[in-house]
Parts: sequence; structure tokens; C-alpha cells
Amino acid sequence: MLDTPPALTIRRSFPRPSREALAALDGALTGHVADALGGLGALDAAIKPLADAPASMRRVVGSALPCMNSPADQLGLVGALAYAQPGDVLIAGTEAYCGTAVIGDLMARMMLNLGAAGVVTDGAVRDTPGLIEVGLPVYCAGVSPNSPQRNGPGSVGLAISIGGVTVNPGDVVVGDVDGVVIVPADKLDAVVESVREIRRQEAEVEARVKAGLTYPESWRAYLEPGAARFVD
Repeated sequence: MLDTPPALTIRRSFPRPSREALAALDGALTGHVADALGGLGALDAAIKPLADAPASMRRVVGSALPCMNSPADQLGLVGALAYAQPGDVLIAGTEAYCGTAVIGDLMARMMLNLGAAGVVTDGAVRDTPGLIEVGLPVYCAGVSPNSPQRNGPGSVGLAISIGGVTVNPGDVVVGDVDGVVIVPADKLDAVVESVREIRRQEAEVEARVKAGLTYPESWRAYLEPGAARFVD
């Protein structure tokens, strides 16, 4: 006879990024962060800030606390709430199930009380007016008034796959109006430096475009013989 496994698997201790590292990405555009990662790292395009949320809820930077939830369940998120630390972004995987909400305004208020930086899910949320009143940044794939169960199985503090990206505990989460990008912890220092350079380059190009630039010289290489075939 097989033993029944515990409903929750929890990793309580793992390294988190420094406040200085998080501050270095505060204000960075997700597009710049993705560029620093080679054009990758963004969660599925369906995962966006809560509709009608104010600007203060459309920006988040923090340390990833991943939790996995079975479809129509929130036990992993309930477990994560017990171990969340200030500055954490709770990443609630649901296998992209939007038939029930995984979080509502009361749990969001508890997260805010704990000092969490935000919550990201590939599932649905509910209690939209209450969530906006709470003010915690919420990124989700949909909204549903249906309520979840708490049966499990679920996990806390373990790597999960969400929105086509693997998220490990202690990775850095950067979100804005365009979506969410995950910065792996082992690439954080390099990404911070790269984002600084990308910001500088973007500022230079933006100034040139505003001054009347119509076509960068560097793009003309794509039109050279051998790179392009003309049929006229």
C-alpha cells in the first residue's frame, strides 16, 4: 500500500537578492531587462497588470517566492503566505487555469501587511474593486468570481514553470505595464550592468529619433546584396 504524500512541500530557506540589487532594477523597463537577457525572460503575454489598476499597481520589483497550485486550488499560495518576507513577489503557478480565482482582496491585504511587493499568477483573480483598494501590484491572466479549493498538492519555495519560464526562489521579478520578466539569480549582476548600458544607448537613439532620424545607418546592412534579394 502506497503512503499518501503530504499535500504541501515547502522549502523555507533560500538566498534572496540584496536590496541594492533590487534597487538597481527599480524603474527599469521590462523591455530593457528582457534585452539584457538576450530578448528572453518574459512571462506569457496573457499575464498583465490587473485591468483598471492605478499606475502604482502597474510596477513591481522584488524577490521571487514561487508556489505551485493545482488547477482550481490555492493551497500552495496559502502555504507561501506563511513564509513570505518583505520584498517578496509571490509567484503563484496554476497550470494556467483560469476557471477559478487563486487570490482575492483579503489574501492580497494579508500580503500587503506582510510587506510583500506583489503577486503574479498565470491563473485568475477576483474581487477586483477590493484588490484595487488594497493597492498591491497584481499580475494575472484573467478574472473569475469562482472560488478555489485548498486540497493540494502544492509547493512553496521550489522551482516552478509559469508563463513559459522557469522561476526559481530568489530570482528577481520585474513587472510593468508590458508584463513580467524573470531575472535568474545567477545572472542578476550581469543584467544590472547591461540594463545601465541599454538605458544609455536607448537615450541616445531616442534623442536622434526626436531630432528627425528616419533610418539608422546600422540597419542598412540588412539591405546589402546577399543580405536582401530585390525582385523589382
